[in-house]
Amino acid sequence: MNHQSNQPATPSPNRNHFVIAAAVGALMVFAIGFLAWSNHQKSKHLEQSYIEVNEAHTLNAELETSYNNAIAELESLKGTNAEMNALIEKQQAELGEQKDRIAGLLKDRNRLNQARKEISNMKTQIESYVAEIEALKAQNTELAGTNEQLTIQKQELFNSLQTKVMENTQLSEAKATLVSQNEDLSRSVKIGSVIKVKNVRAEGLKVTSSGKVKEKKSAKRVDQLKVCFTTMTNDVVKPGVEQFFVRIINPRGETMAIEDLGSGTVVHEKTGEEVRFTQFAETEYTNDEQNLCLLWNPDASFDSGTYTIEIYNKGYLSGTGSFELK
Repeated sequence: MNHQSNQPATPSPNRNHFVIAAAVGALMVFAIGFLAWSNHQKSKHLEQSYIEVNEAHTLNAELETSYNNAIAELESLKGTNAEMNALIEKQQAELGEQKDRIAGLLKDRNRLNQARKEISNMKTQIESYVAEIEALKAQNTELAGTNEQLTIQKQELFNSLQTKVMENTQLSEAKATLVSQNEDLSRSVKIGSVIKVKNVRAEGLKVTSSGKVKEKKSAKRVDQLKVCFTTMTNDVVKPGVEQFFVRIINPRGETMAIEDLGSGTVVHEKTGEEVRFTQFAETEYTNDEQNLCLLWNPDASFDSGTYTIEIYNKGYLSGTGSFELK
């Protein structure tokens, strides 16, 4: 009877080699697969990075173009209006700040979407700026037209006013000339209506105790004066009451005047000065020669010397005379 050994069978060397080879193959397959997957992922990452870099470059170019065009367009809208130019410069500064902020976003690939949105917002802002400036320019143009029209109207009103002023000046001058002519005519008429007098004479009188009146030549013996004159014919004067103002000037050059005896003042039409008179005589003038007399009895002594007599009618000197008391 054969006896079988209880010892386990020893693997053959070939079998071990196969197992090792299979394990190594599996590992290699895994490694190759992993490497392939890793390379694929890297390729996708690189592709994504390229896309992002390219997009960032594109967005940056778009940003530069939009900004430069906006700056140029706003610059072209400048004019002579200082306030509008200041507003444009402010808008340009704001766009510059906005551009710098977006450029900062473009440096971070994770913020490209935000940068894209900001670029879109900047374009909208540029359109808003341009629209605002153009609206203001339109308003300024309209205002300039209105101001020009107002200036024209103002000039027309000024010219009209100047014409009116000139016309009024001419009318005033014509009126003044007419008034002056009327005054001259009135003065001429008044001068022409002055009634001249002649034979102006005076004598000293003394009333005696018996009541008789005698002519005296000595001043010490005279107590009153009698002044007489003759009116001359003047056909210009209408018949009516005429007044003749008599001025007696003593040797000292003083006008003899006492208000209680009828003295007063008359305006000298030629000089405008007031002239004191001694007495006045009133008569109904009928364009004929008339002799008029008046008595001056001042109840005072008289000076010796030459006395002057002036007769006034209508404010003008119409005759003179003189006499002497010893």
